[in-house]
Amino acid sequence: MTSYSLTRREMSARLFSTVTVAGIAASTLTFAEESAPADSNGVSRNCECIHQEVAINATRDRVYQALTQTKHFSKIVEMGIPGAGASTVISPHLGGEFSLFGDRIIGRHLEMVPGERLVQAWREKVWNPGIYSIVRFQLNADGAGSKLIFDHTGFPQGAADHLAIGWKSHYWEPLKKYLA
Repeated sequence: MTSYSLTRREMSARLFSTVTVAGIAASTLTFAEESAPADSNGVSRNCECIHQEVAINATRDRVYQALTQTKHFSKIVEMGIPGAGASTVISPHLGGEFSLFGDRIIGRHLEMVPGERLVQAWREKVWNPGIYSIVRFQLNADGAGSKLIFDHTGFPQGAADHLAIGWKSHYWEPLKKYLA
């Protein structure tokens, strides 16, 4: 074998690392995600993230309060998922915990700048233990209203579509209705 030859195992790994496995046991994982990191430093280039921008007809302070106060967020949840608002608990303090949507979403506040920014360690309860993603809500003035710039990173591979749809239907649409 020359230095340019690949073993059958190496060839298979390279082939499968470029092809997404679809439809097998409803999995959207790729072989590369199950194999060794992409380089010797452990850096992988196959992470997903969500970036959404939402115009809201309310001040930054009102949007921030709606996202950080149980009494407001419960009403927002109720508008998006009737009957689900009763199980909302949000600590108003830095480092405080939150539990949303019938305890399906849990996390902790990492950064709280009233009227400007909220950063949370955020997870779906069904994720493997110890797996948390980071969500960042940046609030910018936009005329008489606000522009919410949202970024979600660090969630399990393959969850982006599900999460992106959920942010729109369970957060942004009911939030806009509530604050209208």
